[in-house]
Amino acid sequence: MATLNLPQNGKARYGRTRQAAPSVDLTAMVDLAFLLITFFMLTTSLSKFNQMEVAKPVESPVPAAYPASRTMTLLLGKNDQIFWYMGEASKAVLRTADFKTIRKLLMQQQKAVFALHHQDPGKFMIVILKPAAGSKYENLVNVLDEMNISGIRSYAIEDTQFFKEEITYLQKQG
Repeated sequence: MATLNLPQNGKARYGRTRQAAPSVDLTAMVDLAFLLITFFMLTTSLSKFNQMEVAKPVESPVPAAYPASRTMTLLLGKNDQIFWYMGEASKAVLRTADFKTIRKLLMQQQKAVFALHHQDPGKFMIVILKPAAGSKYENLVNVLDEMNISGIRSYAIEDTQFFKEEITYLQKQG
């Protein structure tokens, strides 16, 4: 409790005793700070967006030339409809597909193009996506995801240039 401060000469000297400053244990605060830092680092890493890069070229009045033997065109129509054909629009037969079978269709056509060009890795399939005016943006994103999963290396989004065969088919289908 009380301490006596006795000087060396033997006389007692009474005075004010010095009190020790109270110390606060900050261990719990440091633990809480590290927990909060860890929590916020985890939540920010989980909330990052996963995105694909899509580069659209500058529009030109002359349509781009694609090799017909390895080109697949997907038309995205109203009411979640997908129409597709291989090769040129004037010579092709348009077929329908749905979002459940689009991955299987892409892989089958990719294998067919690969076999047609004698397993030449430089002759990969090119997919042209043509979303019509009534199609949903969600459908375009879903098809892009399926192409990424299927390993399609080259694709283009053409929403401005439709052939007359494509327009008449889309109008006929509603």
